[in-house]
Amino acid sequence: MSAINRLPPLNSLKCFESAARHGSFNKAAQELNVTPSAISHQIKGLEGFLGIELFRRTKRKVVLTEAGESYIKPIKKIFQQLEQATADLKSAQHAGSLKLAVAPSFLTRWLMPRMERFQNRYPDIEIEIRSSMGLIDFSLGEIDMAVYFGNGEWDGIEAHYLRPIRLAPVCSPKLIKPNQPIKVPEDMRFYPLLHVSKRGDEWNDWLQQNGLDPKVFRRGLMFSSGSLTAGAAAQGLGIALADISLVMPEVDSGQLQVLFDKHLETNRSFYLVFEKNRALSPAMVAFKEWIIEEMNAG
Repeated sequence: MSAINRLPPLNSLKCFESAARHGSFNKAAQELNVTPSAISHQIKGLEGFLGIELFRRTKRKVVLTEAGESYIKPIKKIFQQLEQATADLKSAQHAGSLKLAVAPSFLTRWLMPRMERFQNRYPDIEIEIRSSMGLIDFSLGEIDMAVYFGNGEWDGIEAHYLRPIRLAPVCSPKLIKPNQPIKVPEDMRFYPLLHVSKRGDEWNDWLQQNGLDPKVFRRGLMFSSGSLTAGAAAQGLGIALADISLVMPEVDSGQLQVLFDKHLETNRSFYLVFEKNRALSPAMVAFKEWIIEEMNAG
């Protein structure tokens, strides 16, 4: 008899590990996307194979027996080793390629103007960039890394701090009327303030941070992204809070002007993220080191 024939079925071990971790057949069933009766059937089959009872069943939960406690420890290690071996193999197969997801504004405003420098340094790395507004399901294997904007706390994600967001008021010089100049922040009350729909608190926070009452300021149009509010500001539709590093082309060309060098104090920053506990491929390591270097240089 070969060694493989002396081993219990892998599926029954997966059910055992999940049920032991959750202390519940129902939760194990939800995790593995099967029915609780299927979990129970697999566990009974495993117990029959071993000739040992692994769980004590109660009305509300299942509890590992002494034998079950002893058996689950090496099983957990085996699954961890299997997961790591799989991740290492996948990384090795894609050592020379990188799939990256980036928010549209960060992609077009910050990353793309600098990508030539990355390509010159790493000409053998094939990089595929996708525009993405939401969180990435890295378990699908379609994306290796992403740039997120937030507080750095996402489940199952390894997050590496890049830099904070620096929001300051910008507008088109054409917006400002000769008889209503903007010399101090309070002067902005004569002009509409442009908002990002999912970040509706930013203007209130900026105004309060500078000792102003948000109620006396005009509420302007609302947009789905910071890139759109900056574009609307360049068209003279109002005043936007923009990350200065992302609108420098418009500032340099005179389409936008920075009204006040007063940045919004926020706990949100840019992060380079990837799946937690993933072994980084050479391409991922190269991009991580490069983007951190570029951020520090900027």
